[in-house]
This record gives sequence, C-alpha cells and structure tokens, in this order.
Amino acid sequence: MTAKTPPAPPFRDPHLPFAKRIDDLLARLALDEKVAFLHQFAPPVERLGIAAFRTGQEALHGVAWMGPATVFPQAVGLGATWNPDLVRRVGEAVSKEVRAMRARDDRVGLNVWAPTVNLLRHPLWGRNEEGYSEDPKLTSAIATAYTHGLRGDHPVYWRTAPVLKHWLAHNNETDRATCSSSVRPRVLHEYDLRAFRETVEAGAVAGVMPAYNLVNGRPNHVSPYLREQLRTWTDEELLVCSDAGAPSNLVDHEHYFATHEEATAAALLAGVDSFTDHGTDSSVIVARVRGALAQGLLTEADIDTAVRRQLSVRFRLGEFDPDGGPPTDTAEFDTPAHRALAQEAAEQAVVLLKNDGGLLPLAPDARIAVVGLLADECKLDWYSGTLLHRSTPLEGLYERFGAERVEFAEGVDRVRLRLADGTFLQVPAAPEAADEVRGAAGALDPALLAGRTDLPPLTTGPTGAELALADWGEGVLTLRAPDGRYLSVAEDGFVRAAADQPGGWVVQETFRLEPHENGHLLRHLGTGRHVSVAADGVRVAGEAGENASVFELIIAERGEDAVTRAAAAADVVVVVAGNDPHINGRETEDRTTLALPPHQERLLRAARAANPATVLALVSSYPYAVDVARLPAVLWTAHGGQAASTRASAVPAGDVSPAGRLPQTWYASDADLPGLLDYDVLGSRQTYLHFEGTPLFPFGHGLSYASFSYADLATEVADGTLRVSCTVANTGDVPADEVVQLYTRAVEPSSPRPRRELLAHRRLTLRPGERTGLTFEVPLSAFEFWDVTRDGRRLEHGPYDVLVGASCEDVRLRTTVVLQGEPAAPRPAAEQGLAAAGFDEQSGIAIVDRTRTKGDAVTPADGGRGELVYRSCDFGTGVTAVAVQVAGSGTLELSLDGGPSLAVLTLAEPTPDPYTYTSLTAGIAAEGVQDVRVRLRGPLRLAHVGFSG
Repeated sequence: MTAKTPPAPPFRDPHLPFAKRIDDLLARLALDEKVAFLHQFAPPVERLGIAAFRTGQEALHGVAWMGPATVFPQAVGLGATWNPDLVRRVGEAVSKEVRAMRARDDRVGLNVWAPTVNLLRHPLWGRNEEGYSEDPKLTSAIATAYTHGLRGDHPVYWRTAPVLKHWLAHNNETDRATCSSSVRPRVLHEYDLRAFRETVEAGAVAGVMPAYNLVNGRPNHVSPYLREQLRTWTDEELLVCSDAGAPSNLVDHEHYFATHEEATAAALLAGVDSFTDHGTDSSVIVARVRGALAQGLLTEADIDTAVRRQLSVRFRLGEFDPDGGPPTDTAEFDTPAHRALAQEAAEQAVVLLKNDGGLLPLAPDARIAVVGLLADECKLDWYSGTLLHRSTPLEGLYERFGAERVEFAEGVDRVRLRLADGTFLQVPAAPEAADEVRGAAGALDPALLAGRTDLPPLTTGPTGAELALADWGEGVLTLRAPDGRYLSVAEDGFVRAAADQPGGWVVQETFRLEPHENGHLLRHLGTGRHVSVAADGVRVAGEAGENASVFELIIAERGEDAVTRAAAAADVVVVVAGNDPHINGRETEDRTTLALPPHQERLLRAARAANPATVLALVSSYPYAVDVARLPAVLWTAHGGQAASTRASAVPAGDVSPAGRLPQTWYASDADLPGLLDYDVLGSRQTYLHFEGTPLFPFGHGLSYASFSYADLATEVADGTLRVSCTVANTGDVPADEVVQLYTRAVEPSSPRPRRELLAHRRLTLRPGERTGLTFEVPLSAFEFWDVTRDGRRLEHGPYDVLVGASCEDVRLRTTVVLQGEPAAPRPAAEQGLAAAGFDEQSGIAIVDRTRTKGDAVTPADGGRGELVYRSCDFGTGVTAVAVQVAGSGTLELSLDGGPSLAVLTLAEPTPDPYTYTSLTAGIAAEGVQDVRVRLRGPLRLAHVGFSG
C-alpha cells in the first residue's frame, strides 16, 4: 500500500478567497516566525514550505541594480511625455522583465519600490530626476499609469506589487534624515497628499514607503497620516515599507525616541509593516521587536496586523499558488518590443523649448558640429539598470546624417599634471585588463560595490598621460585617461584609471584642484583626502594630509578652442550640455544653483561666437536657467536610457516632431526660487500654481514642427461633472502630436487659489489637415479646496475660468462657468476657537508636533519671532476671555484687524517638555467678524486659541 498524499493546507488552495487563505497561514505561524517576517529580508519557514521573501526591488525606469535590463528614460522624462498610455506600457514592460529576471535570479524581488510621486516642488532638489512633475494631477496620472503597468491587468493576481515613494513632503537631500517639512493643512491636502491619494484610489498600488524626513516635527515613519489618510483611500491591504535605515534614524539621528524598542513599536503601531534596516541582517530588528513585546509596547495582535498586510501582497503575487499563479506566464526580457518602446519613450520625452527661424529640423545636407561634454555619453543614474544597449547622441547623428557630415568636439580640457621634479602623472598600460561595467553582475545593495583593484595604480613619468578634464560645476572635476577609463580610488587608497563612468553611492571618480603655493593640491572628493605620489604608486594621503603632492596644471588644449574650430567649419552647431546624474544633484546632494556649470557655459559661448546657428540640446535630470536670448533653438530631454542616440537624432532631423511638454516650471534665475526647505507652496508662491513672476519656460510648454488651431469650446455642468469639449486641428504640413491641456482658475475666491490649475490633458496624434473633437469630463470635486475654517474640503460657489491651451500660459480658448457650491463662512471662533496650525497666513512660523502620535502646534522658527493671521473669525455677540494652550516658554500677543494688542500672555517657567501643555488666560473684548493676529516670541509652542464669555 502507498501512503496518501496529505491534502494541501487551505492557504495553498487557489480556489479560496485570499482572506481565508491568509487567516489560515497566519494561524499556522508561530510568534517568532511572524516577528521574523517584519524585516525586509523575511526568512523561509521550511516546515510550511514557505520561501524567503524580500520587500524592495528598485524599478523606477527599468529594473535597477540587478544587472542588465531595458533602461527607459528617467522618471522626469516619462513625466515630460504627458502620455499615460505610453507610461502604462513602460510599466508593463518593466514588470515583465522583473518576472523574467526573477526566474533566473531569485535575488530579484517582486515587491517593486516605484514610482516616486514626490512633487517636483523645487528644481534644486537632488532627486528631481525621480519624480514626474510639480503638478499633483499630472503626477498622479503618470504614476497611476505606471503602477497599472507594473501591476498587470489580471483581475486578481499582480505581476509585481508597486510601492509609492516617498511619503511625505520630501523634496530636499540637505539634512534629509533630521529636517522637518512645515506643511500647513491647505498645502497638505491640496498638494502633497493629492498625488498619493489619486494614485492609491486608482487601485494598482500595493503600498507606500515613508520618507526619511519629518513633517510638522514628526518623523514620517510614525506619521498619523498613514492611518488617518492613506488607509482610508482603499479597501485593499497596503504594505508600508520603511526606507533603508530609517527605523534606526528615529533614535540615532532624529532622537525622537529614547530607545529602539520604543521607536520600533511606535513605527509598527503607526503603520510600518516591513523594516528595511541593517541590510540583510534581520537580527537587530527582530531583537527590537521582541524587546518591545517583552516591555508591553506591542502585542501579538499588532504583529499579526503587519504580517497580514505583507501576506496580502505575497498572495496577490501568486506565491502560494501551486504553479505560482497566472503572473508567471508573462515574463519577457529585452524583446524587440521592449527596445522599440524604449525608443518611443525617448522620442516622446523630447521638449522643443525654442525654435526661432525654423533652424530645426536640420537640413538633410547640413554640415553639423556636435560638441559638448554630453555629446558622446549615455549617462545612467543611481536607479538605472545596467545597459543592454548603449547609444549616444553623437552616434545617432552619425547614423542619421553620415559620419562625413558630422564633426565632433567633446570640449574637455586636455591637461597634464606635473610634479615639482618635472615628472608627470602617468597611466600605466593594462593590456590584459578586461573591460568591466559597474554593477553588471547585480547587487542587492550597490552601495557596497567595491572599486577595481586589478589594474595598476598611476605612476609618474617623463611625458605623462594627457587627461580629459571636465568640470561639472563648483569645482568638481572628473579626469579621464586616454583609454577612456576615469581616474578612481578603490578601498586600498590607490588612484587608478579604473571606472567606466563616475558612479556609486559615494562617487570615487571626482576630484577638486585646490590652489597651493605655486601649483595645486588634488583632493579626492570621495575620501576627502589629497592625492600623493608614493614609491609604490599614486594614492590618497592620510587624513592629516601629510605627503600631499603639489601639481602644476599644464593645459594642452582648452575645450572651447576645440569647440570653436568645429563650430566655425559647420553649417549648424549642436551643443549637448547637461549633467552627470551622479555628480552635483543626486540622492544625498541637492544642487546649489540653476546655472549651467561654468565649463559648459564656456563651450556654449564659444560655439555661439563661432557660429550663430547654434542649437542647445540640454540632457539633464532637472531644469537650468540659461540665457536663451541669442540661441535660435533649444531642446531639453531627461537622460533617455538606452535609446539616447535615437532621441538625439530623430527630433533634430525631423523624423519625429517633438511633442514633449515641461513637467515643471523652468525659472529664469535663482532669485525666483524660495528656500529649499520652504514647503509652503501657497504662502511663498511656488510652482506654476502660484508663481507670479515670469518663468524662463512655463509649465506645460513645448513646441512642435507643426501648428495647431483650437476651436468650438463648449461646456456643460450636469450630474456633478463639468464636461468641456473643443476641436483641435493640425494646420501644419507634418504629422505631429499635440498635448491639449485643460486648466481652471477661481475668479472670485474667498481665499488665495492657484493662478492656474491643471484639470486634465490629452496627448493626441494628428495628420496634416486633420481635425478632431475631444471631451474632458471633470468631477466637480476637482474644483474643491481645503477650507481651514471648517477643516475640510469645500466647493466654493462662484465663477471659474475654463482654459484650454498648449501650456499653462499659452491659452487658446477660454470661457467662464458658474459652479453651484457653498459660500464662504467665517470661522466659528467663539464656539470652536482656533486650531493653531489652521492659519491663513504666517511669517517666521514652523509647524511642529503637538504630541508624538498626533496633532499639530506652531512655534517661531529657530525660537525667534513669528506671526500668524486667522481671517474672518466670528465672535458672535461677543467674547470676554481668551485661553491659549501652550508649551515651552515665551510670549504670545493677540490683536484684532491689525489694531493694538488685546492680550499679552507670557509663559515664564518652561514646561517639563514640549508635549506638556498649560493654559494661559486673559480678558479681552471682541465681537462680530474680525481678523485675528497672533505674535509669538521665544521657543513657545501654541496648540489652540479658545474664546469664552
């Protein structure tokens, strides 16, 4: 007789609902097993046949970090396409490559950490490349498309499980682990939450990742908004994954909790379900959770809640089905379709910013000078995969126009570095050394990848090596050897020509020349140490800088001289300028200016002086402030991944009419920018929504080789929806795409509202002479704003402009509709008092945490002075007393309508801690509807102002 095979447990039964299967599995897991699941690297449970699982596979614009994969344009470039259908197809291709790569490498995870939906509020943010737009509507449209592609279209099972990054109000790398974003209620609800909310509500999001920063004084990893907002937007279980190292930051850097057990418990209770900390070593987090359980800070039910959310994702991915579920049949990798899609995405991302005199497209018989530091480069960023196919703008123009018609000048400075003894730095030959691409083998944490040590260190010699010097701004240099490798420093401290490109978490390929005596010291920026010539080779000196070598910089050729020669002999010059995504503006490093680096400004000036027919092609992760007055044509595109050559040639040649549109405002100068840490987009008039100056190029801007006419605008309000229709015709002589943009503006608002606000858009393709009609259906809820007088959303009654056009400023059609809503009402100050953070205006104020778990208070920034204004406060028939809830120490002064002080309240004896509030009272006389002004001095926290009598 043979033994019967035991029946599969219910959690393995694909015919049962997920909820029942999760209940069954959860009941079978021991407490220690469940605790172990809380770390990013969840171990296997062999007795149940459960495999190991990890959260977190980077997939921002292709599968990242795990070796070769299709590399699509950067996220900001995908945003510039304004094409949700295209981006959905990109997401679909990425998810299929995730599945294909996982089939041969189980390090590849199915829980993908993408997309990034942080709004591009400030163009100096180092991670500008990771977001889609400064506008919440456009961001959510593109993010929703990408997540739908990543999820797949099966009604039950998910191909991958996307997690949105980074919750919340996260737009600075400077002090990112300790700084607090001060976000007033209107900005929170009208701006920062919107992109997350609309994407989650669309139904293809598996979870979110909290950001490193604090919001209103409270770390995002213990944010009450995870519970109060995020989890109310969907009936699906959402998995909240911490950012790397952030759980430890709660104690080690932010000092928000005294112990790691307290911090871990607080994060888990706030809604963090998976802890990314200490790399693959789960023992530290496991010990902290066990400690929190032992101290009564957590219960097993709390653990179950978090594990249930993780299991929900794993079941949707098909992990516990006998055959892995339907998603296993959808794996594809580096297919012709994926290559074509990468090309299509790169082409659609190109934005034509200026084209005076029709310089573009280029004449087919033109002699072209292609110059600039980016002309023969295909740059990757921190969240790129390894290239399967590499191409550059120069290669694309060679192929399109013929190498005999294209002249190239890179524009680097050709230099030698001479020592006091007359010798020069020398790059030894390494004929046996294999070419090696950083990260080609894949790595769970590429920050741990080491530099090459199989190549000989630099030496010295009588002639030395001619190095290609590029200055990327702020004196940050790269030095490239004649064989094409960049000078780099490995862990042993030796300087070698060893890197295919600058890169890594800490870039080891950047240097700075520092004047010293009659020469320069060469500082290696990755280690912070000077370069020293030693008997066994060139290396970095010790920490004290002993034995640092002094070099004389011998310039064999300046880059602008080579550019001038090439430009003067050409019919047209294409200057390819921009950034290296690993240098001066990246994760961990914000930019300091919008200006193009001086080296590239020199090249641009030289090209323009030698040949007025100069096209500036910017390839960058972010906007620049460039003087375009004397440039006839300007293009911009983000780094385009593997299809850089096609992008660079198809649009200038006229094979494709450009139709990318700017996803963020391009400001004219640094003077137009608010402070990097100023998150009050409303009060400081940030982004196209509120900016009152004249931008270099406005949000939504982008030109075409065709022309378009707009007509027949009609509107209708019915059933809670505004229907807007119009016709658009291609009046040019080439087929082209147009991006039709619908905006609104409240004409008579009771509170400040956006100058323009995007409601909808559509990218469409039209042949010459073709006309089409289109209709937008906009829910009236899109016209609501957050009314601080009622702490909720309100559709205000009154007229609204309806604007249709080609950018936020290029309006072709307009009309006005009157929407039936609720009229403005004064604040019920006598009845409810004033929530301190619900102000209308402020100066010098920071919003802080009222308690460690919930609520807001306000305080003068840096303990100085601040002022708050609360408009239209209704005191009814009159009040006779004011009571304020305060903590800390300092003085509060209250007045009405800018009049004299009615009350001055001083808390002289500091409270025991910032969360212990006391009440101060004073007699006042106020009646009717009036504005209230509150002035604060000193480190005083104000939570509430109440009135009585």
